[in-house]
Amino acid sequence: MSMTDPIADLLTRIRNAQSAGKPTVGMGASKLKLAILSVLKDEGYIAGFATQSEGGKSTVSVDLKYHDGRPVIDRIERVSRPGLRIYRGKDELPKVLGGLGVAIVSTPHGVMTDKQARAAGTGGEVLFVVQ
Repeated sequence: MSMTDPIADLLTRIRNAQSAGKPTVGMGASKLKLAILSVLKDEGYIAGFATQSEGGKSTVSVDLKYHDGRPVIDRIERVSRPGLRIYRGKDELPKVLGGLGVAIVSTPHGVMTDKQARAAGTGGEVLFVVQ
């Protein structure tokens, strides 16, 4: 059975693992997921991630980050989805909580935050927001 929205699956796995207090969560790997995890790590929302390859299938293990026993990610929400893609220009990119949160954007220059996309002068598909 094929998955219709692997990004939503990634976000749901992270959300569920953090609500259960798990230190790590595993899932299937893809280039887009690795790019998203790289941005989340750079922004300080996850501790890290590592890929493993066994039998031709790649998996990724995400190390979740907690502060004083509470998850660092307070809210993680999908914006663009397969049934309704949300594209924004550089001037229309959302500011999450007045700059305290981050919107993850898929641009022609790769996956980046809304702040990086504005600095690069490019827009793109708003994948999800993190607070």
